[in-house]
Amino acid sequence: MLSKKRLHPKEKSKLHPRNRNRERYNFDELIAVSPKLSTYAATNIYGDESIDFANPDAVKTLNQAILKHFYAIENWDIPPNYLCPPIPGRADYIHYIADLLAEKNGGKIPFGESIKCLDIGVGANCIYPIIGNREYGWSFVGTDIDPVSIESANNIIESNSGLSEFIECRLQPDSRNIFDSILKEGELFDVSICNPPFHSSEADVIAASAKKVSNLKQKRVKNPTLNFGGKSNELWCDGGEEKFIETMIRESRIYWDSCFWFTTLVSKDWHLQRIYKALDYAEAFAVKTIPMGQGNKISRIVAWTFLDKNQQKKWRDLRWNICK
Repeated sequence: MLSKKRLHPKEKSKLHPRNRNRERYNFDELIAVSPKLSTYAATNIYGDESIDFANPDAVKTLNQAILKHFYAIENWDIPPNYLCPPIPGRADYIHYIADLLAEKNGGKIPFGESIKCLDIGVGANCIYPIIGNREYGWSFVGTDIDPVSIESANNIIESNSGLSEFIECRLQPDSRNIFDSILKEGELFDVSICNPPFHSSEADVIAASAKKVSNLKQKRVKNPTLNFGGKSNELWCDGGEEKFIETMIRESRIYWDSCFWFTTLVSKDWHLQRIYKALDYAEAFAVKTIPMGQGNKISRIVAWTFLDKNQQKKWRDLRWNICK
């Protein structure tokens, strides 16, 4: 028996205006490019065509269809139990970063391979470099502490035309470091991005996943399968996102002139106070907080730079004015 059909807005207004996923998923179009999705597409209790978002295989198949339809990614897969991220939210991060760069470029988004981005924790899925390159033509260096993630990301890069020239992956040999052992002498990045491990322990991950899956199933689930997957280094670390970001800020001070904007996602707003304090202690020249939203989930990007106005102008004149 169907529940009362929900009325949905035509667009998901919380997503960035340039996000290709603002409209509800068109399953006819997605199945046309990726027929396997038809295995999982079905009418839900509200009479809407959808998938079971508590099913990891369904989520991965939906991602494959979205990447093929919107970003011309023919071959995308990840190892079992690795993080399979929701693409709309990942795309939002990239679009807001484009706006951030535009603010210091006369309102114009800098396009092209001369814009170099550092993705801290690229993961097995390589999502941020794919979207950033396909949308804006940017170049990426993706880093990770997990050799399997690096191998998987490289497989995706090598099996899709037009990626290998613009995306490089590097293994971080020391899990205590973020920029150390990664940045090469004289190497410059226009922006660094990061989706840090949110949780501080495996128990926290299980509790959060149980709540999420219970909401999706509309009944209590005690031992859930992680619907978006995720290994330990992707989902939790000692001290959680707060400690991870504080380490990033501390190291960014050392490499202050190697990157124009350092940025990170911050999932929990009560972490902001300590993050701002760490940025003040590090003597960041400017700090910005960019709100993001997807459905009922609220997040934000925190960005900082150590470059003063004269240094910012010099950077822009040397690097961004050559972008087409």
